[in-house]
Amino acid sequence: MKTYAMKPAEAADQKNWILIDAEGLVVGRLASVIATRLRGKHKPAYTPHVDCGDHIVVVNAEKVVFTGAKMSDKKFYWHTGYPGGIKERTMEKIIGGAHPERVLMKAVERMMPKDSPLARKQMTNLRIYAGAEHPHDAQNPQNLDVAAMNSKNQRDA
Repeated sequence: MKTYAMKPAEAADQKNWILIDAEGLVVGRLASVIATRLRGKHKPAYTPHVDCGDHIVVVNAEKVVFTGAKMSDKKFYWHTGYPGGIKERTMEKIIGGAHPERVLMKAVERMMPKDSPLARKQMTNLRIYAGAEHPHDAQNPQNLDVAAMNSKNQRDA
């Protein structure tokens, strides 16, 4: 018996639309679920070199949570290129800023394969919105309850 390898034309027919409400979900656990679904590893016909993942729409990205004191202790650094130009920003400032959805976007991006044209293509199938509204109602996305998958996926207050 030979191993089945999906062709790109077959994969395009099997793409689903998934809606995830990120309110109260832990960022790292949510990002790993999204990365798995984007790659298509949850499907029995997964083929590593074909984009067989689903389209994912995430709403309420500004309401994601972190475990521990990461909200105030975790710092992101970057350098401007000028002498003494190192900058830092805490997670509180990023989520409280103009683009809170970038926190989840970067978390998913860092769980995808590195330096891969296929991973860049699969990231275009991810749409993240800070609020509860999204323009993808015409695609009839199916709800995915990430909080019900594991009790640790949702942070208790």
